[in-house]
Amino acid sequence: MLSKKTKYGIKAMTFIARQDPGIKVQIATISEKENISHKFLESILLTLRKAGILGAKKGKGGGYYLLKDASTIKMTEVIRTLEGPIAMVPCVSLNYYEKCDDCPDEDACSVHKLMIQVRDNTLQVLRNTTLADLV
Repeated sequence: MLSKKTKYGIKAMTFIARQDPGIKVQIATISEKENISHKFLESILLTLRKAGILGAKKGKGGGYYLLKDASTIKMTEVIRTLEGPIAMVPCVSLNYYEKCDDCPDEDACSVHKLMIQVRDNTLQVLRNTTLADLV
C-alpha cells in the first residue's frame, strides 16, 4: 500500500509542476490547496530536495520548485525516494534485494514467481509515467 508520505509527495509535486516556469511555491500554499499537514509536508519536501528532485529558495519570493522538467521526472524516482523499494517483498527487489528467511529456494517459491510479475508490471507503469503525465 502506498504511504501517505508518498501520496502527499506526489500531490505536492504535481501542484508545483502546474505552476508557471520559474514560480516558487511556499509550503503553506501547497498545504492549504492540497489539504496536507504543513509540518508533514515540510518533511516530505525536504526529502525530495535532498534527493535532488526539488529546489528551494529561502526568504521573500522563496519556496519550492522543480529542479528538472516535469517530463523527465519518472515516478520510479519519486516513489523510491519517498517509499523505498517498489517490490512488495524483498526477494524480488531490484535495488533493495534481501533473501527471505523462510524460503529455502526462490526458484521454486510460488510467492516469488507471482511477486516478480507484480514488480515488473508495476515498474513498467512507473517507468513510463512522468510527473508531466500527472499534471
